[in-house]
Amino acid sequence: MKEKYERLIEPYIAELMHDLPAVAIDGLKGIGKTVSTKHIANTVYELDRARDFALLKNNLEKLKTNEKPVLIDEWQRMPEVWDYIRRAVDDELVSGSYLLTGSIANTNTDIHSGAGRIIRKKMYPLSLQERNLETPTVSISEIFASDENFVTPIGGETSVEFDQYISEIVMSGLPAFRAQSEKFRSQAFESFFDNILSHEFEQQGVKIRQPQTLLRWLRAYAAATSTNSGYEEILDASTAGEGSKPSAKTTIAYREALGNLWLLDELQAWVSGSEFFTGLKSTPKHYLADPAFAVHLLGLTEEILKSPGSEIPGTDKFNKKYGDILGRLFESLMQLSLRVYSSVNDASLSYAATHKTEHEIDFIVQKGLRFIAFEVKLAPYIEDRDVRHLLWLKEKTGMYLADAIIITTGPFAYRRPDGIAVVPAALLGA
Repeated sequence: MKEKYERLIEPYIAELMHDLPAVAIDGLKGIGKTVSTKHIANTVYELDRARDFALLKNNLEKLKTNEKPVLIDEWQRMPEVWDYIRRAVDDELVSGSYLLTGSIANTNTDIHSGAGRIIRKKMYPLSLQERNLETPTVSISEIFASDENFVTPIGGETSVEFDQYISEIVMSGLPAFRAQSEKFRSQAFESFFDNILSHEFEQQGVKIRQPQTLLRWLRAYAAATSTNSGYEEILDASTAGEGSKPSAKTTIAYREALGNLWLLDELQAWVSGSEFFTGLKSTPKHYLADPAFAVHLLGLTEEILKSPGSEIPGTDKFNKKYGDILGRLFESLMQLSLRVYSSVNDASLSYAATHKTEHEIDFIVQKGLRFIAFEVKLAPYIEDRDVRHLLWLKEKTGMYLADAIIITTGPFAYRRPDGIAVVPAALLGA
């Protein structure tokens, strides 16, 4: 029996539909876009079904007569739908009329962007809050709602332990994968990536002449999870021992195609940080849309990740420079969760680091002029040295820093005497 997940984006979309005529939900295939939007729509067209595709192909005017809201699922299969709805918005379409979902970014330059007419929102795999592990006691929205900084009450206790976080990394945030046993989940991942290579790339007009080269690049990218290593470094890692490498043009095309499928989820550097500091890094940090993808691509299992000191092929190059892969996978899990929490709070997510990495803040969630800083530690308890970067940021940014939180795998949430909040990952929510 499939578990029911309460998605944070659903009430957010419903609220948008009160005021807006058309909303598009983008995101990775299989994350639950259709299920969530069906909860809101009164009429549904699924364009990956032959019957619905044929019904609309020569009769788009039918969309006007259906009971609203009308959902057009996988709209990119019939691109003319986008322009039809855009023009309808220009004709003073009423609020709450259309929902569109798409699993491939709009790469058709003949289609109008829809800017100002169709509001786009990205959906992500399940955050920790949405996985029914625990009821969060610390809320990002409550922190931003307070007019004062470092005053939000921090408390709570969780029974979620270290090994359960590893299980969550492996199980995935895609509902269909979570329902599988570990054995069949591995087969599901194989099918998922085979489909990307054999079908999804073709929809973007990208031909893969060397699929194994792309897979090697993806594995190297997975090994570089939670780092800002250069693309040349990732390419070198993917072609180690080979006399020739794919051209830069080829790898750029692959990377763009993977991004258009929402498989890559790169985190940009903190733009507003330049107002406080000079010499901050500007290169993105690398994440896959789901840390479970990295687990699969690297051939890892839950047992391997729970075995201290395990040799993990393909990760040594990045482990020496950026730290052990398990810690970086946990950071990736928190990046995914913070993506969700930021999105429904109309906030942005980024990271901050000085050029020589004397100081690094794993995540910055910013709303307006104020922001919350997060550090992630794969440990149940912390020491004073673990909060030094957050204290540095607090001193430098003053009134703009709403709060500073260190995320742990421990049981208790509390505020330290220096003001830094310590929060178990399972107790943090939107």
